[in-house]
Amino acid sequence: MEETFQPFYANGALLVMWGALLFHLLIPIPHAAHPVTLWHKFAEQLANKVNNHHNYSQSILSGGLALLLMLLPCLVLLIAMKPFVWQAPLFELALLLIALDWRNNEALAKRLIHAMSNENKAQCRELLKPYLNRDTHPLSLLGIGKAGAETIIMGYGRNVVCVLFWYALTGGIGALMYRLTTELARAWSPSRRRYSPFGKPTIQLVAGLEIIPLRLFALFITVGKNLSSVGTNMLQQAKSWPLPGPAWLLCSVGNKLQLSLGGPALYQGQRAERAKIGGRIAPSAIHLAQIQTLLVWRIFAWVVIQSLILGFIYQGL
Repeated sequence: MEETFQPFYANGALLVMWGALLFHLLIPIPHAAHPVTLWHKFAEQLANKVNNHHNYSQSILSGGLALLLMLLPCLVLLIAMKPFVWQAPLFELALLLIALDWRNNEALAKRLIHAMSNENKAQCRELLKPYLNRDTHPLSLLGIGKAGAETIIMGYGRNVVCVLFWYALTGGIGALMYRLTTELARAWSPSRRRYSPFGKPTIQLVAGLEIIPLRLFALFITVGKNLSSVGTNMLQQAKSWPLPGPAWLLCSVGNKLQLSLGGPALYQGQRAERAKIGGRIAPSAIHLAQIQTLLVWRIFAWVVIQSLILGFIYQGL
């Protein structure tokens, strides 16, 4: 019997992953008190000191150096700590717990669905404000539906799927470093004038890190009903979206549920023209619930498949 279950707890990797998911779902870290939120605020303070957005080349250089200044000491510290921990699996578990953010995304979806059902635009805008770089005060119910749908989709894609992907490849340290890097990309998003082009090196790094997991997950989304048409439309529409990983994921969900995503957005009062992707249905409360259900079940499938792959690898070793 012990030999049967050996692949599933070899090296503790699978138990750490399942344990982190269980603990996170039962006792999530509130968004306001999350260590990554503090990291985000520190990144903004650093950018205020070193960003010279009046000179393009200097801004690019300072953005790259700021990225290294934030990530390298953290990486060195985590690697240095690992040999001194009492139990390596517990160390991995703690790092993966910090990197994951499933429940906060789920809570945001439920609150948005409730607020949109009551047509409470003010509450919807307040809920979205901490998660968006765009201006939220002028959003109509249509804009709230699109922004909410995109936020939920990318939240699950980045903070759950990509985190688990990098955990499988590089362990807890890699999963946390990925999450910290994505938070820097949010803090220094070039979509805001003050961080253009300061945040460009960070955006390019994140785009490289997430292209494989997000595209794999996008293919997961296409499986099932209307596979051919969803896949074809996804590939065609993704060409017009700036980031390759999010392009596939947003287009796959939009076409799967025939929801209209993308379109113009306001950043610091300036209108940014974004491609229209997905279908023709304007996202409402019921559609956000459909997105939530679709993504959660696909993530369950992702976890099962990743567990089987890890078990096969450890059995082979």
